[in-house]
Amino acid sequence: VRVSLLVYTCCDITQKGYEKKRAKLLAPFLPQITSNGEPSPASSDRSPASPEASGPSSSSGGRRNRSGGARDDRYRSDIHTEAVQAALAKHKEEKMALPMPTKRRSAFVQSPVDNCTPPDTSSASEDEGSLRRQATLSAVLAQSLQSPDYWINRSVQSSSTSSSASSTLSHGENKTQMQPQPQPTSALADILASTRIENSVPPDVTSYTPERGSRVDSRVDLPPNAMPKGMPRGQSRTSMLDTTADGVPVNSRVSTKIQQLLNTLKRPKRQALSEFFLDDSEEIVEVPQPDPNTPRPEGRQIIPVKGEPLGVVSNWPPALQAALARWGATQAKSPALTALDVTGKPLYTLTYGKLWSRSLKLAYTLLNKLGTKNEPVLRPGDRVALVYPNSDPAMFWVAFYGCLLAEVIPVPIEVPLSRQDAGSLQIGFLLGSCGVGLALTSEICLKGLPKTPQGEIMQFKGWPRMKWVVTDTKYLTKPSKDWQPHIPTANTDTAYIEKLLSVSLSVRVTVGIVRDCNVICGLKSSVCPLFSGETLVNVLDCKKDMGLWHGVLTSVMNRIHTITVPYAVMKACPMSWVQRVHIHKARVALVKCRDLHWAMMAHRDQRDTNLSSIRMLIVADGANPWSVSSCDAFLNVFQSHGLKPEVICPCASSPEALTVAIRRPGARGAALPARAILSMGGLSHGVIRVNTEDKNSALTVQDVGHVMPGALMCIVKPDGPPQLCKTDEIGEIVLNSRAGGTMYYGLPGVTKNTFEVIPVNQAGAPLGEILFTRTGLLGFVGPGSLVFVVGKNEGLLTVSGRRHNADDLVATALAVEPVKTVYRGRIAVFSVTVFYDERIVIVAEQRPDASEEDSFQWMSRVLQAIDSIHQVGLYCLALVPANTLPKTPLGGIHISETKQNFLEGNLHPCNILLCPHTCVTNLPKPRQKQPVGVGPASIMVGNLVAGKRMAQAAGRELGVLEEEGLVRKHQFLSEALQWRAQTDPDHVLYVLLNAKGVAVCTATCSQLHKRAEKITSALMERGGLNTGDNVVLLYPPGIDLIAAFYGCLYAGVIPVTVRPPHPQNLAATLPTVRMIIDVSKAACILTTQPLMRILRSREAAASVNVKTWPTIIDTDDLPRRRPPQLYKPPTAEMLAYLDFSVSTTGMLTGVKMSHSAVSTLCRSIKLQCELYSSRQIAICLDPYCGLGFVQWCLSSVYSGHQSILIPPMELELSLPLWLSTLSQYKIRDTFCSYSVMELCTKGLGTQTDALKARGVNLSCVRSCVVIAEERPRLTLTQSFSKLFKDLGLSPRAVSTAFGSRVNLAICLQGTAGPDPSTVYVDMKSLRHDRVRLVERGAPQSLSLMESGTILPGVRVIIVNPETRGPLGDSHLGEIWVQSPHSSSGYYTIYGEESLQADHFNTRLSFGEPHTLWARTGYLGFVKRTELLGSTGDRHDALFVVGQLDETLELRGLRYHPIDIETSVSRAHRSIAESAVFTWTNLLVVVAELAGSEQEALDLVPLVTNVVLEEHHLIVGVVVVVDPGVIPINSRGEKQRMHLRDSFLADQLDPIYVAYNM
Repeated sequence: VRVSLLVYTCCDITQKGYEKKRAKLLAPFLPQITSNGEPSPASSDRSPASPEASGPSSSSGGRRNRSGGARDDRYRSDIHTEAVQAALAKHKEEKMALPMPTKRRSAFVQSPVDNCTPPDTSSASEDEGSLRRQATLSAVLAQSLQSPDYWINRSVQSSSTSSSASSTLSHGENKTQMQPQPQPTSALADILASTRIENSVPPDVTSYTPERGSRVDSRVDLPPNAMPKGMPRGQSRTSMLDTTADGVPVNSRVSTKIQQLLNTLKRPKRQALSEFFLDDSEEIVEVPQPDPNTPRPEGRQIIPVKGEPLGVVSNWPPALQAALARWGATQAKSPALTALDVTGKPLYTLTYGKLWSRSLKLAYTLLNKLGTKNEPVLRPGDRVALVYPNSDPAMFWVAFYGCLLAEVIPVPIEVPLSRQDAGSLQIGFLLGSCGVGLALTSEICLKGLPKTPQGEIMQFKGWPRMKWVVTDTKYLTKPSKDWQPHIPTANTDTAYIEKLLSVSLSVRVTVGIVRDCNVICGLKSSVCPLFSGETLVNVLDCKKDMGLWHGVLTSVMNRIHTITVPYAVMKACPMSWVQRVHIHKARVALVKCRDLHWAMMAHRDQRDTNLSSIRMLIVADGANPWSVSSCDAFLNVFQSHGLKPEVICPCASSPEALTVAIRRPGARGAALPARAILSMGGLSHGVIRVNTEDKNSALTVQDVGHVMPGALMCIVKPDGPPQLCKTDEIGEIVLNSRAGGTMYYGLPGVTKNTFEVIPVNQAGAPLGEILFTRTGLLGFVGPGSLVFVVGKNEGLLTVSGRRHNADDLVATALAVEPVKTVYRGRIAVFSVTVFYDERIVIVAEQRPDASEEDSFQWMSRVLQAIDSIHQVGLYCLALVPANTLPKTPLGGIHISETKQNFLEGNLHPCNILLCPHTCVTNLPKPRQKQPVGVGPASIMVGNLVAGKRMAQAAGRELGVLEEEGLVRKHQFLSEALQWRAQTDPDHVLYVLLNAKGVAVCTATCSQLHKRAEKITSALMERGGLNTGDNVVLLYPPGIDLIAAFYGCLYAGVIPVTVRPPHPQNLAATLPTVRMIIDVSKAACILTTQPLMRILRSREAAASVNVKTWPTIIDTDDLPRRRPPQLYKPPTAEMLAYLDFSVSTTGMLTGVKMSHSAVSTLCRSIKLQCELYSSRQIAICLDPYCGLGFVQWCLSSVYSGHQSILIPPMELELSLPLWLSTLSQYKIRDTFCSYSVMELCTKGLGTQTDALKARGVNLSCVRSCVVIAEERPRLTLTQSFSKLFKDLGLSPRAVSTAFGSRVNLAICLQGTAGPDPSTVYVDMKSLRHDRVRLVERGAPQSLSLMESGTILPGVRVIIVNPETRGPLGDSHLGEIWVQSPHSSSGYYTIYGEESLQADHFNTRLSFGEPHTLWARTGYLGFVKRTELLGSTGDRHDALFVVGQLDETLELRGLRYHPIDIETSVSRAHRSIAESAVFTWTNLLVVVAELAGSEQEALDLVPLVTNVVLEEHHLIVGVVVVVDPGVIPINSRGEKQRMHLRDSFLADQLDPIYVAYNM
C-alpha cells in the first residue's frame, strides 16, 4: 500500500489548533457553499470542544437532551456533515417537487407528546452502528431548503408545460388559449379524453363513483354521465369533473400529485445497467457487464501477518480454575468485584476468598445435591443456562466459576422478560441445540420471571422444558471435607458456550469457546499488561464478548479488582464510569463508543474529575469506522482532565475469533496513531483508494493496532473461496490463534466454513495446513502491519455488485438536517432481495411530535443525500411510531427481526417512501414492437407447412326443422308462448322463491299468456305507442318482468330491460337508469307502483330531472280486457329486444337482437343442455342482460322446462338459499354468477357440517354453469367444488359459459360434451402475445380453464387483431365468431355504420374472404385436446384469456389486470380485493384493506415487491381503501374504469395513497 495512504495527525490538539485544522480541512467546500449565498459553516457550526456545544449541564439534563435530539457527538464527523450539506445544496438547485403521500385524517392519529414515552435514544446494543454518531446539519441547511409547500407550489407552476397537462384539445371543442400561469392538470377531463384509446369501441363511461357502502350498493352497471357512441363529445356532456369557469377541475388534488410524480420520474435516472433479457422466451437477467472505469486492485498478493511471539511467564497458573484457587487461598482479602447500585454508588464488594468459597459451594451443590447419588441430575460436560440480570454481576461470577469448577459447561443468556421476548431472542433454538435442561438463577430474578396463573414459571416460546435452580448462598451446601474439585491443567475441552446472533442464519447460533481459558487470558495479559491488584472499570455486558473475556476471565487470571457499571446505571448516570475511574484511580477502563459519548454529554458538572490514572482506555467497538470521531471528541473534552492521548486503545473483536487486534498503549511522546482517509466509491468496489477527487464521499478510519501475539492474520475475499486479497484490496480478516472459538455448537456444516478456512492463492492452491477462522470483519493491513477495519460482514449490503456499509448509510441519514423527525440510535438499515438484486431499506422511529410534512421532507432529503454521497438508490424509507422496533437485550435494534417484520407486513409504519424507479435498474428492456413484415397469407402457409392446423372450432350442427307446426312455434317466441298456453295451459313454467325458500309466485303457460295480454292492453290504452317503439321494463327480478317482456312482444313494441335503481343508493344508481332511457329513446316505462313512486320522489329529483320521464305505466293495476289482436312480426329479422350492458371498461353498449337470433339461441341452448318439458332447472342470476336474461325470460318458454327463479339479492338475506333449493328440488342443472359463487364460498365455507346436518345434499347436481363474460376464475370454481364436495357435489359439475356483446352465448358446458380441460401457460409469453404451454407447477405459470363447449351452430376462429389473418393452433389472438344467433348490431341514435361493420360484419384478410364474422373483443386461443366430442371427433377447446380493451400496455408488453390483481391479493393477508389500472403510463394499484388501518402502510412495499418480482413492472401509485370501494357489476366483474375515474376525481376517500418515486 502506498505510504501516501495515511495521514498522520497530531492528537494533543489545542482549541486554536483545532479551529485552524478544521478551517484547512473545510477550505475546499467553502467556495461552493458561500457561492450559494449561505453563511460559511465555520461561523455557524461550533466545534465540539467549545463549552456551548459540549453537553448538558447535569446528568439528568443529559438524559432529557439526549432523547430530545440535542447536539450529539456519537459518530460525529464534521467533514461528513459538511459533505452531506454540500450534496443537498446541489440538489436544492434542482427544486424538484416530490408528491407527498395522501393519508386519511383518521388514520394513525398519534398520541399527544406527553402521553408518549420517547424510546431510548441512548440505547445501545453490542454492535450498535447507529449510536455513536453525532451529525446535525447546521442552520445553514435549514434556511436554504424550503418547506414542501414551497416545493410543491414551485413545481405546480413549473409543470404547466408537462406532457399531459399542456395544451389539451378535447373532442368537438376549440383549443382554449393558454393562460399566462396555467394551473396544473388544466381540464383534466380533456387530458383523460385524449389519453383514452378510441379503439372503435362502444362509448366511454367516465367519472362514476359509487357511494361508499356495502358491495351490493356499489353494484352499478353504469356511470351517470356516460355517453353512447356516435354522439359528439363536446355536445353530449359537460366535462368529466365539476370545473371552474376556466376549465380547471375543482377537485384535482390526486391528479396534481400524479403530475408531480411524473415530473420526478422525468429526471434523468442513474444509468441503467446493461441487464436485459437476451431472449423474450427465457427472460433471464444477465449479469451486468463490468464498467471499464471501475477501480481495480493493483497491489501484490498479501503475505500473512504474524503477531509478536507469545512470551512464557514463569509461575503462571496452568488454568483459570487454578488461578481462582490460588488467589482464593493466598489473597482472600483482595477485592475481586465491586457492583454498583442504580445511583452509581458501590453496593458490595466480592473478595477473591468469597468468590472462591461460594463457587466451590455451588460446584459441590450442582454435582452432589441436585439428584440422588446413583442418578445425579448433572454430569461433567453437561450444559447449564445462566440466567442473571446485568445488575447482579456477583451472582453471575459465582455461577460461572461454580460451573467451571463442577466441569459443567455454562451457557450465559439474557433474562426473558416476557413470553414474546424469549421467542424473539430465539434463545429456545440455542438451548434446544445445546441440550440444556437446567437453568441457574438468583432468587430475585426468579421472582421477576413471568409466571402462569398457577404460579409456575411460564413455558417460554420455543424453549425446552427447564428445571430452575436458585444459587443464592443460603441455598448452597458446604462441601464435605473429602471433596475437592478437579482442577485441570490446560486442555482444549469446551469451557463455555457463548450466544451469537447470526444474520446469515437468521437464528441465534452458538459458539463453543476453547477451554484453554489461560491462553485467552495470557493473550490479553501480554497485550494489555495487567498487574495484580490493579483496578479495571468494565462498562460492557459481563455475559458475553469483551465484557466476559476481559472483565471476567482475564481479570481473575491476573487478580484484578473489577468494578462493573451496568447498563441501568449508565442510563441513570452517564458519568458514573468516569467517576469510578477518578475515585478508584483505575488503571484500565473497558468501554464502547456510546459510553465515551454519554460521558461527554454529561461531563460539565464534573469539574474535578481526574483521568490521569488510566493506562489503557480499551474501546471495544473501536473497529467501527465511525468510532474515530467519538475517540477524538472524548479526548478533546477530557484531555484537560488528565487523559493522555496514547492511552486510547481501539480494538477489533468478533465472537468467532475473540479479540482480533488491539492498539497497545503507547509510551509518552511516541508516534501517534495513523488515520486513513479513503474514498467511499473505492470502498464500494472493494479497493483502497486515498480520497482525492470527491471530498463529499470520504471515510476516515483509525487503526486498531497490531494483530494479537502468537496469531497469524490474512485478508481473504469475503465471497466465494477464501482467496488471498491484494495489498490494496478490502477483504475479510481471517485469523489463526489458539484463543478463539472452536465451533458453532451443533452446526457442523457452518462450523467448517467459518472455523476451518484454508486461504488459497490466486492460482487456487492452498496456503498450507494452517486452519484460519473467519472473523466477519472487513478491512486491510496498512503500513507497519497496522490493522484497519472498515466494516462488518453482517452490515454489508451488496447492491448491483457494489458493497455498502450499513453504518455509513446511517451516518449519512443522521447528517441530514437537525434531526427533529426521528430518534438517533433507533435506525435500522438492511437489504431485501427484490427482482434479482439487493435493495436497501432504512427504518427509523419517528418522534410523536413530528409533523407529516417534516417527516416527508426529512425522508426526501435522506434519499438525495444517500444518492449523492454513496451513489446508490434507496428502495424504501419507512418511519415507525416511537418504541415499536424490536429491541435487543441492551436496547439496540434487532435488525433481523425488523427485516422479517418488514417482509411479512408486520412493521406498521406511520410514514413510508418507496423509490423503485430510481434503484431498480435491471428491468428487461421495453419490447419494441417490430413492424410485421410477413403478410397473413404467408403466416397461414407457414403454419400449414409446419403441420399446424388453423385455430378454429365449431359446435355441432343445429339441424333443420321440418314440421310446419314446429317452424311456426320456433320462429317467434311470442307464438311459442301462445302455442304452449293452448296445448298445455296448466304446465308450470316458472317458480319464484323468496329468502325463506318459499314459492311466492308461480306461473303456468296460460297464466303467463293472460298476464302478458293484459299488459298489451295497458300499453295500447295508456301508452299511445307505435309499432317498433322502445319500452323500458323496470322491475325487480321476478315473474312480472317476464310477463311484461311478452306483453311488449304481443304489442309489437321493443322491450329494454333495465336494472331498477337501489332505493338506498339513488344518487349512484338512478343516473344509470336515466341514461339508458335517454340513449334508447324509450317512449314508455313499464314498472311497479313502489318503483314508480321512487322515480318521482324528492330523493330522485336530487340526482336526475324527474319532470322529463317518458310515460310511466304501473302494471300492478291492469285492465280486465283482452287486446283486440296480438302483433305478429312480418319477418323473423325484425327486432325482438334491446340488450343494454356496461362492460368492465366502463362502456355502455346496447345490442339489437332479432326474432330469428332469439329463437336460434334458445334452440342452441335446448340442444346443448338437453332441456325438455319434464326438466327442472334453478337460476340464480340477474335477469337484465346477456345470457342471464335469456335463461330467466326466454329459455323456458321455448323449451317448456320449469325454471326455479332465485333472485341473487335474496341470498344476502339467506346464504344457504340456493344450495338448499338445489337439494330440495333435486335439481340437475343450475346457472349462477361468479358473485353468487363467491358469496357461498366466503359465507358458507365454514358451515358445511351445519348444512349437512340440515340434510343439504348436492349429489343430484349434474352441471352448475357460471354465466360470465370473462376468463374463467379457476381458483374460485375449484374452491367452490372442494368446499362443497362433502355435500356430495361432483368435482366435474362446475363449469363456465362465455358470451360477449356481439354474441350473448358462444360457449356453454352442456351435458354431452367432454369435461372442461385445464392448461398451464407461461405468463411471460402471454405478455408477448404468445402462448407457451408448460407443465403444472412451472414458475411463472398461469392455469386456464376451457370456457365451456361451443354451442351448436357457432363457429369460432382465432385472428391476429392487427393483420386480421387467421392464426394457428395454440396461438393467442382475438376470438371471432360466426353464428345465426349473433346480435344484429349496436343500438345507437345515429347508427355508426363503420363501427357496425367493424364489429359485426367483418371479413378475414385471407382464408375465407366471403364469410362474415363478429369480433368479440376478447383474446384467447383454441387447442385441440385428446378428448373426443359428442360427434366422435377430437375436441377443440376454446380458452379465453381476457378482454382486449382491458389489457394494459406497459413497457411494450400486454398485461391482463386480473393477473396483476391475483399477485397483489397474495401479497398480504389483509388485502381483501384489488384492482389495477394505468394512468399516463403509471401503474396504479388499488387494494381493499380488510385489517386494521395501522396495517395500511405495510401493504405499500409488499404490493410493490410482488408486482416487480412476478410481472417485472414498477408500481407508480398504491391506493389503500376500505372494503367494498372497488365497484363491481351484477356479474361480479370489477369496473376498473369507474374506479380510475373516481380516483382521479378524488372521490375514493382512501386510507392512504403512496406515490412511488
